Amino acid sequence: MSGRSNRQMALTMFMVGFGFHNDAWRRAGSRAEEIGELSLIRDMACSAERARLDAIFFADSYGAKGLRDGSYRGTSVYEPISVMGVLSGHTDKIGMIGTQSTSWNEPYTVARQLASLDVLTGGRIGWNIVTSTRGNENVGREEMPLPELRYRRAMEFVDVVQKLWDTWDSDAVIADRASGRWVDEAKIREINHRGEFFGVEGPLSIRRSPQEWPVLVQAGQSADGIELGSTYADIIYAVQPDRAGAIEFYSMYKEKVRAKGRDPEKVKVLPGIMPVVGETEADAEELSNALADCIVEESGRAMLGRMLEFDLSDLELNEKIPSERFVDGPQHVKRWYLFRDMAQDMTLRELMVHASRSLGHRFVVGTPAQVAESMIDWFDARACDGYNFNPPSIPEGMENMFGLLIPELQNRGYFRDEYVGDTFRERSGLMIADTDVTNVRRRYV
Repeated sequence: MSGRSNRQMALTMFMVGFGFHNDAWRRAGSRAEEIGELSLIRDMACSAERARLDAIFFADSYGAKGLRDGSYRGTSVYEPISVMGVLSGHTDKIGMIGTQSTSWNEPYTVARQLASLDVLTGGRIGWNIVTSTRGNENVGREEMPLPELRYRRAMEFVDVVQKLWDTWDSDAVIADRASGRWVDEAKIREINHRGEFFGVEGPLSIRRSPQEWPVLVQAGQSADGIELGSTYADIIYAVQPDRAGAIEFYSMYKEKVRAKGRDPEKVKVLPGIMPVVGETEADAEELSNALADCIVEESGRAMLGRMLEFDLSDLELNEKIPSERFVDGPQHVKRWYLFRDMAQDMTLRELMVHASRSLGHRFVVGTPAQVAESMIDWFDARACDGYNFNPPSIPEGMENMFGLLIPELQNRGYFRDEYVGDTFRERSGLMIADTDVTNVRRRYV
């Protein structure tokens, strides 16, 4: 590597076949007809692996509401467990992060599914921990549980899952043909957990993963979300469009991690970014403008209204949203406050386009050198440890990221040329310390 940086970026990508820019799928050359099928997601995963990304990330949702109201990019048309299993046969080294809800699942099921995938892939699986904000209608609940209840359940849920992953020692399999013992029974333990929400005896029937247990990922920025993430997560996804705010958030989060006795250098903070890259500035601007022209006004206006939680149908596109319409927003939805602040300086159309582009994440347009410089500036300023790419369009915007931007970061020494290490954890600098495993075992009842 020809670089000057000892500290390397971690880079992952949101696997959204529609493209992250709202309505990008309408652009000529998209592969919209293949969304939901293997061919598209396979090619996206293989492209990300050729670019040497740390991992690809799959969101999830309990329902098809987004497909019916035009909010396509946030709707999961790939069930994470299934798609990671299939893609394990088409990729070799890239990590795969799948979302699983702590509100609508049971710890034993999630622990078993993810542990099995982790072993079968040689240590390439991650779990994006969510408490869910919808979906109660599909799991027999009359209404959504309150956020504080969901997060209390999530804390216990993750604790139980970690305990279950630790029920096997790494050397439990002895395959002693002479004695007829495949495992050393003393190295497989029950957990006998009894808590507020769960009663789980254990152990799992899945041997221990080469990376100890799957990488844990979390994205909540509320007080409860930060408590959950700083306690357990290895990777923190963040919505931080402003450099100063990102630096403050990064410092705060690392201190939270340190206060819990964890190594803050082993926890990666990755804000989302949508880079629109072209060989020239004119090329990048042309693509950016073309994507903006794809936005369907009706669905864009409705999407923004849902985010702000009030009606926008009476406003002209060149008007600003009246300040009196903004009252205290939902406590646990950070994006609401970001868009409230932006609405002071933007017209309805400008805000609608911004939301359609980035949903509150960073949006950067330029040449490979310009975009790389911006990313490096944040990285060197300790505003982040890397980024989660939101590909603007598929395949064009994604391939520009990989073919133009990644080589620029590599040439500057901020990103790897080749994978180093045998597992997701090793390649991304997320190794579990002996103290982490010891702390989990201390939580056994």
